[in-house]
Amino acid sequence: MAAKKHPIFDTATTLGKLVAFLGISSVCGVLVAGLMVPAVALAGGATTSGLTMFDDIPDEMTIGTPALSSKILASDGSLIATFYNQNRTEVPLDKISEHMKNAIVAVEDARYYEHGGIDTRGLMRAVASMAGGGSRQGASTITQQYVNNVIIQTYAANGENDKVKLGNDKQIEDKVREIKLAISVEKKMSKDEILQGYLNLVLFANNNYGVEAAANFYFGAHAADLNLQQSALLAGVVNSPNYYDPVANPENAISRRNLVLDHMLDQGMIDAKQHDEAVATGVDLNIQPNKLGCVSATRAEYFCDYVTNVIVNDAAYGDSPEARRKLLEQGGLTITTTLDPGLQDAAQAQFENFTPMANNPDRVGQALVTVQPGTGKILAMAQNTKIAAPEGQFASDYNFNVDSFDKNGNPLGGAGGFDVGSTIKPFTFAEWLNAGHRTDDIVDASVRKYPLGFPWQNSCGVSSGIYDDNYPGASDLQNAEPGYYRSFTAREGLYNSLNTATFATAAKLDLCNIQKMMTATGIHNGSDPNQPYNLDNVSSLLGSGEVSPLIMASAFSTFAAGGVHCDPIALLSITNAKGEPLPVPPANCSQTVKPEVAAGVNSVLQQVLTKGSGWQIPLTYPAAAKTGTTNQSEHTWTIGYTRGLATASWLGSPEEKSRSNNGLLVANQRIDYIDGATYAGKTWQGYMNAMAGWFDVGAFDQPPASMVYPPAPIKPKEDPKDKGKDKNDGQDKPTGDDGSYKPGQDEKKD
Repeated sequence: MAAKKHPIFDTATTLGKLVAFLGISSVCGVLVAGLMVPAVALAGGATTSGLTMFDDIPDEMTIGTPALSSKILASDGSLIATFYNQNRTEVPLDKISEHMKNAIVAVEDARYYEHGGIDTRGLMRAVASMAGGGSRQGASTITQQYVNNVIIQTYAANGENDKVKLGNDKQIEDKVREIKLAISVEKKMSKDEILQGYLNLVLFANNNYGVEAAANFYFGAHAADLNLQQSALLAGVVNSPNYYDPVANPENAISRRNLVLDHMLDQGMIDAKQHDEAVATGVDLNIQPNKLGCVSATRAEYFCDYVTNVIVNDAAYGDSPEARRKLLEQGGLTITTTLDPGLQDAAQAQFENFTPMANNPDRVGQALVTVQPGTGKILAMAQNTKIAAPEGQFASDYNFNVDSFDKNGNPLGGAGGFDVGSTIKPFTFAEWLNAGHRTDDIVDASVRKYPLGFPWQNSCGVSSGIYDDNYPGASDLQNAEPGYYRSFTAREGLYNSLNTATFATAAKLDLCNIQKMMTATGIHNGSDPNQPYNLDNVSSLLGSGEVSPLIMASAFSTFAAGGVHCDPIALLSITNAKGEPLPVPPANCSQTVKPEVAAGVNSVLQQVLTKGSGWQIPLTYPAAAKTGTTNQSEHTWTIGYTRGLATASWLGSPEEKSRSNNGLLVANQRIDYIDGATYAGKTWQGYMNAMAGWFDVGAFDQPPASMVYPPAPIKPKEDPKDKGKDKNDGQDKPTGDDGSYKPGQDEKKD
């Protein structure tokens, strides 16, 4: 329809007709006077107290952006979750069905395109009815209803819902104000602009605001695709959303719909055949339940929760957490995240093989999280629970993968990390190389006693810890298997995950520098990211410190990226309702580890998967990894990577962190001993074999030869009395391809 402008009053006798009502009833006198004021003002009549009141009312109305739902999207644009306090999605008028536009005009304001904001005929009819003792009748035009909705929306947006007045709560001055504002709006906006604003604001019941949200909720359709009967049904709802709610009161809704169709027929918008066919239909709803927030996320609900916490915690999005929450729920944000749906679904599917939500009586927790090396992008974040799981399934409020708090002390919803076990050992090895040592330098892994007062070097503080059975309650340093207490290359010590080899290397280093190496790769305390991984007690060299899986995956990705560390990021972009970009946290990528050091670590961690502690879980691509198991298998890990993906896999108890997982039901069986490769490793293997090929799986750079091989020792003169003796001094002879000791597969444990 053409947007047609006409004077405010379409007859010269309107004022006289209104004035005639003044004597009808003293009860209605004040109301009539209030409603006639605009006419008098426009006609240029004498000034009265009523006119003064009218003149004093502002005719400016701030039409801000209505409360719009925000959407969190995966990296491919697919929907993860929607946030709102009013479910609304704005659409332009050309994206709304002609049937819908006609239906709303037909039933709410038949002369919409003829008046200038006030329909005098309807106004007089309403006044006459009330003056004669009849029921109160509505006289509001679509423009007046639009004004009223803008006022309500403004109060709601400002948190002033107590100021909202509906129906009989309105006083004369409220109605007069709406009239004057309607006149003003008609002068500044076209009919199409007003109709578009109205259809995007009005309530269609069940918390659906605007026709696009209503079309989707009731029919699973877009506003542009609404047919005649659907349009008439929705147009009927706005008069009394509760009474004409098609879900709760379908008979009322059909009755009102048919009235709308009658109006459309009378006004020539449809013909008799269209009318009769539409009237013959039922309600025919196709309800699409509104999904609000992360609990109703299509996937990755804990990643969704992490994203919302990142936004609500960041001052870039508002002056207070309340303001930032309001922006999320009302700002119409489009939040595009780093999540890869394919990786996310593959990660989530792995848990069904080991600790499914529906058959996990011991509540064994599992988590997988993937970071892209060189970018910091979080591509997957999965765990084997739901925030609001059905009865009988594993539910948890905690995100197993992330820290408890951010650097400003704001909550992130995480479990605060878990003891990382032997997955921490590569960082001591990285500092070993960084300090000028070589991968194949010999270390004495036979040393098991580290008594009180052992001269640990720690320029950051003092380190303590006793491994010596000469002290009451203490024991010598242990390896997982008995035959490993002798000299090894540093390489062998790491890929076989020997505690004594790690201590032998650390004893030649400054522990402060080991800590700095950990910090350079992003490792920090899982409960306080401002605190570095604590090496005050040397037991932490073996993993008695809590770090979250996300941070561990990010740290290992530093090696995969040739020593480039990136902070893990979850956000690619955020735009507001106008399409304007908002800032997102950067990854802050920088070279924090020397490339040759990263290459040296990679060369050894690849052997973990071929002849070390992870020999059972190799990938079909070039890959590196480290397993980890705490003393009583309370927490078991495999953290590994290709050039394109770095993934941390954890299994343990999020609720009882000191509980052993040995003997618990995992993968439909109970076994006496679980280590890092047993289930965490197999979960990692299955996931990475399935998904790594979609990303970079090229070979890792090789470390320089000078970092690998020690200089040839000066050969001592042979003592004649030693002639013919075994130079291995009774130890097992080297059997590995590189001349190193190669244990049997049944001996390889973390």
